[in-house]
Amino acid sequence: MEWMVWTTPTLVFFPVIAAILAGMTVWEIASPSIERRGFLPIATTRGDRLFIGLLSAAYLHLMVVGFTPLSIWMALAASILWMLVLMRWG
Repeated sequence: MEWMVWTTPTLVFFPVIAAILAGMTVWEIASPSIERRGFLPIATTRGDRLFIGLLSAAYLHLMVVGFTPLSIWMALAASILWMLVLMRWG
């Protein structure tokens, strides 16, 4: 039986996502969000923007890695930048 090889980025990924979800849960309990409109074509809450951001950042990351010669770190930077823009102005 072969085991999955856990690289450092993979090992960091899951705890970071868990920490983001835990942080958003605490933030939502402490300060419930209201729907607002940004550049997205729908009214969203913080949780909606987080979900949309995580999903779209994953696809952005895969596209950069799959279709460009840029390094995985550039893909990570683009994904993080996209998440920040979406969470702030989305």
